Amino acid sequence: MSEEAPRQNGLPYSWDVTDSASDIKGDYQRYEGRRVSIAGRIVAARASGKLVFLDVIDDTDKMQCYADFSVLGEAKFAEVKRYNAGDIIGAAGTVFKTNRGEVSVKAENITLLAKAMRTLPDKWHGLQDVELRYRKRYLDMIVNPDAKEVIRRRTIAIREIRRFLDGRGFMEVETPVIQPLYGGGDATPFKTYVNTLGEEDYLRIANELYLKRLIIGGMSRVYEVYKAFRNEDIDATHSPEFTMVEAYEAYADYKDMMRLAEGMLRRVCKRVRGSTTLEYAGNGIDLGKRFRRLRFVEAINEKLGLDTTKLSDDELVGAAESHGAKFERGTRTRAHAYGKLLDMLIQPTLVQPTFITDWPKETSPLARPKRGDDRLVERFELYIGGLEVANAYSELNDAALQRENFEAQERLRDAGDKEAEPLDMDFVEAMEYGMPPTGGIGVGIDRLVMLLTNKQSIKEVIPFPMEKRLDQQDAK
Repeated sequence: MSEEAPRQNGLPYSWDVTDSASDIKGDYQRYEGRRVSIAGRIVAARASGKLVFLDVIDDTDKMQCYADFSVLGEAKFAEVKRYNAGDIIGAAGTVFKTNRGEVSVKAENITLLAKAMRTLPDKWHGLQDVELRYRKRYLDMIVNPDAKEVIRRRTIAIREIRRFLDGRGFMEVETPVIQPLYGGGDATPFKTYVNTLGEEDYLRIANELYLKRLIIGGMSRVYEVYKAFRNEDIDATHSPEFTMVEAYEAYADYKDMMRLAEGMLRRVCKRVRGSTTLEYAGNGIDLGKRFRRLRFVEAINEKLGLDTTKLSDDELVGAAESHGAKFERGTRTRAHAYGKLLDMLIQPTLVQPTFITDWPKETSPLARPKRGDDRLVERFELYIGGLEVANAYSELNDAALQRENFEAQERLRDAGDKEAEPLDMDFVEAMEYGMPPTGGIGVGIDRLVMLLTNKQSIKEVIPFPMEKRLDQQDAK
């Protein structure tokens, strides 16, 4: 950094960083005796006579900065002794090892870059208040290195998903966040208002119907990494704002999507963790083996000891209630009963990667009928570690049947099912121009990162999770 660099209140506007703590510590033989320039936050300061030892963290690791009175001189040394944990400094000097063998930078120049006006949490206890960790993630990252590591792994996972899809000829696209009509999932939307248009619109619950429009328009492989918004519960595996990747491939089906899912998740796990195995919630999980296939209805029937396809709607709802299921107004339907039975009886047992395939047609208005059995549809959900990670279809491309399914969903909405799909005539019209056979898949990135980092709460893997708002006085 030039001595003539501009300053504000005595503090420089920039600092020339030449090397990182992890590079220096990881290749000490190459760095020994070299002059480097580092910058970071002080997390500990110790004075011993005419020496001061500063532990400084950058975004890669911790590095000890060694300040010697005989090198810095009286005025600068006195200034350094006043530095506290939390202050951000720049330091330039030579790399060496102390008598205790710790790799350090012997400072020839130390400059205060930012003064911490608040005291950091106790370094030994970190942030014990979980809610405070989520509200003030920046503090969590300063005192809990694992919080920063989770974000780093999340970034790598998203990057590798893109590389995987790009390498297979998929094109990344963008679709509207604000939509005149939401669709592509069973969820309650967030509403918004567009002043210029004078109309009420919605934040997307999914991008599915727009990606399919691109398929109809002639783009054969498309994907998007995007934010979705669903006005639903906040719990260990759900957040009203979450991140997905959805991919659609013309002339493919759900079996192709199974192969895509296996290949993509293996690659991501290998890049993030260095192996295709991981541990989640005390269980060893192997993504390197062929994922298990389990048919939806057969799995439910085996657990219940009866053939659910022969039960009436009321009988199936009753079977679910007998196992503790609760139904809200308008949701005492066959589709919801099947969904709750899966959640209660099957999902908790699915530790190793498992595709639940061939769903009852009532559950999936956007999926294509199963070849040879039109009571079912060609759909799978992928479960790993008891978490639903992915959802995929052989996409319905029959415009007349799609309209019938939408109209059936409208009747469910009129009966009180708030999560039923709305009738999207614009999408039906697009399908009437001809939609090729298509396979589509959506993968929940937040839950995938939970698996990759062994976190049991989705809030741990979202940098800034949603929390109940405090008023300004409480925030202080």
